[in-house]
Amino acid sequence: MQYILLMSGTKAGVSGYQTWSQADRDTHMRTLGSIVKELSETGEFIATQALVEPKEAKIVRGEKNGLPVTDGIFPESKEFLLGYWIVDVATPERAYAIAGRISAAPGPGGIPTNMPIEVRQFAVTRTSPK
Repeated sequence: MQYILLMSGTKAGVSGYQTWSQADRDTHMRTLGSIVKELSETGEFIATQALVEPKEAKIVRGEKNGLPVTDGIFPESKEFLLGYWIVDVATPERAYAIAGRISAAPGPGGIPTNMPIEVRQFAVTRTSPK
């Protein structure tokens, strides 16, 4: 079963991360890197990717005169998607366990960040016969 683990945060959280010491950022990223390494070794890792800051995001709704209609960034949002992991695991509980480890990655002073991670299973898609 494939799951996407969605990392969300607030503007304040993104700004706060930028104030962490380099040592704290390095420790945080090393921890996430070790999770990727472990999941790769077990065959559960598919992909992970961070996203640019929310201020660079645009909302697109349809087209007008053949061009996409963009609303700019979405300042009314309280949370933003910061990145994701895709894993292929045997049970939902395993996906939850991985999300818990990602959420508990250390922040300043080694204290877990407890970043919210939304766990969603990919829907089964059916293709029509050709």
